[in-house]
Amino acid sequence: MSHPTSSPPRPFSRFEFMIAWRYLRARRAEGGISTMTWISFLGISLAVMALIATLAVRSGFRYEFVGTILGADPHIVVHGHDRLDYSAEELALIESNPAVAEALEGRRATTRTIPEPDAIAAAIREVPGVAHAAAVVRAEVMVSSSRADTFGQVIGMSLEDLRTVPLVEDPEIAWGDLERLDEGVAIGSGMARRLGVIEGDEIRITSPNGAQTAGGRAARVGTYEVVYIFQVGRSDIDRVRLYLPLAEAQRFFGRDGVADQIDVSVSDPERANFLYAQVQVAAGQNVYLRTWQDNSGAFLQALQMEDNIMFIILSILVLIATMNIVSGLIMLVKNKSRDIGILRTIGLSEGSILRVFFICGSVTGVAGTVMGVALGCAFAIWIDPIFSAVNWIAGGGVWDPSVRLISELPARLELDDVLSAVFLALGLSFAVTIFPARRAARMNPVEALRYE
Repeated sequence: MSHPTSSPPRPFSRFEFMIAWRYLRARRAEGGISTMTWISFLGISLAVMALIATLAVRSGFRYEFVGTILGADPHIVVHGHDRLDYSAEELALIESNPAVAEALEGRRATTRTIPEPDAIAAAIREVPGVAHAAAVVRAEVMVSSSRADTFGQVIGMSLEDLRTVPLVEDPEIAWGDLERLDEGVAIGSGMARRLGVIEGDEIRITSPNGAQTAGGRAARVGTYEVVYIFQVGRSDIDRVRLYLPLAEAQRFFGRDGVADQIDVSVSDPERANFLYAQVQVAAGQNVYLRTWQDNSGAFLQALQMEDNIMFIILSILVLIATMNIVSGLIMLVKNKSRDIGILRTIGLSEGSILRVFFICGSVTGVAGTVMGVALGCAFAIWIDPIFSAVNWIAGGGVWDPSVRLISELPARLELDDVLSAVFLALGLSFAVTIFPARRAARMNPVEALRYE
């Protein structure tokens, strides 16, 4: 008569968790959890916190920089190629007598302006995926007030087109009324501070590229009322940007009927390069295009490279923190050698012993990871008051917007970043736990009980 055989217990059975929990709860005097395990817990918590906080700030930086680039600058810019600058009368004369062209060619300056910009902008707006296209006059000028002078970048746009620039239409802070643009100028908050002006004050714009006279090239000078002051949160824009109505900019800079460029906004900025060919065809010949990725691609690549390096460095810190689990678990195995011998004697397999101590080590990693995620998310959420406190304690200067180009330290929690930190910490914790757990499983019960 055959006797029924009992099936082996399934892996990670309830009794294995019970034994592991008893070891973790035991007082140090009873050979339980050691100080090294607490150090491992704290180390993993702080390492995961640092990793999540760094990833959040990294994502925040990219989001803010891309947001300000896309919010204040065009996604695609249409530029004109170099061409000879003829007046309407000269063009008519050349058309009637082509031989005159050679005589005039040596006396003509070259220009990159775009003729008939409204027609080209209208054609570009018909391209699927293009949200808006606007003719723009752009020039570098000297801006003055009764108190100071500064360098400025004039952008001539119609009020309707300027309303499509998100960070000017809806900036961080604004003073004045953008609807009054036709009556004056709109300037950045940094320029306003440099000049010491507020809404309603007058500023003077000076351009060296004026009309040619017998005594040389005359400067162009104009006085305008400040009707709108904006702060987009990017220092290199707030300090130099100045908007004029398109018609006034064309008159002031002698661009009658032409534009310096056409600014194009697309529905999905990440696909700007995919629309390149279609916009080029719509814009016609004698123009070339640059996308926002062309202008900022090197910076974004450098930022991505820095992000990858920081992730690797902080991953090493997580590895160092998890290595403390090995020390704590080896001490636990040594203290519990008698128990291991008894458990093996009463029938526990090597696999069960391995899983018991694997659970002991893994609990430290899981608990440290959970605590680190909580601390890291809290740090990212309340990063502004934390840095304000640090800045106050340090007496200021911890965050300088003029150097870093954005007005405050950004942090953006993203699920992928949090999950990558969790998987890294748990993966390393589980991996380093296997070695001491295997050592416990392979312990000879005879040797363990010899001196007991």
